[in-house]
Amino acid sequence: MNSSFAILVGVALVGVTVLSAQSKHTGLEGAWQVAEVRVTGPDARTIAIPEPRPNLIVFTGRHYSRVEIHADGPRPVLADVRKANADELRAAWGPFVGEAGTYEVTGDVLTMHPIVARNPEVMAPGGALTYSFKLDDRTFWATFKNDRNGPVANPVTVKAVRIE
Repeated sequence: MNSSFAILVGVALVGVTVLSAQSKHTGLEGAWQVAEVRVTGPDARTIAIPEPRPNLIVFTGRHYSRVEIHADGPRPVLADVRKANADELRAAWGPFVGEAGTYEVTGDVLTMHPIVARNPEVMAPGGALTYSFKLDDRTFWATFKNDRNGPVANPVTVKAVRIE
């Protein structure tokens, strides 16, 4: 599951932008949690994310924020972060994903533009992430389509549920 969640990070259901002067209601506004991840390609599988779900995505009219933990179990608590070695720091902080930015919706395409992110690559110019998506009142599905390098070879689909 750890590698699957790592894929999700790249997807940036952080995931997952600029709302170019658009103020219309998109239906995405609110708080969401990823409940399932569908991975395609050679390691195809569906991963159900158990409660309590270690992720939160918030959409406002123009902005989004997402935080996630991509680990199979609890992360270690560091006794003294000032004395922790590199492996201890990676174990505690490596699985953390954080990202925020602006977004836009055009038809069934969601484009996200990170302003700040744990992964600096997605903040670089041209770092927009695009997803095809569908939405009902309580469920949101997003399939990763393009990153800054172009089309994604093995798209991942994230299913999120509305919690507020």
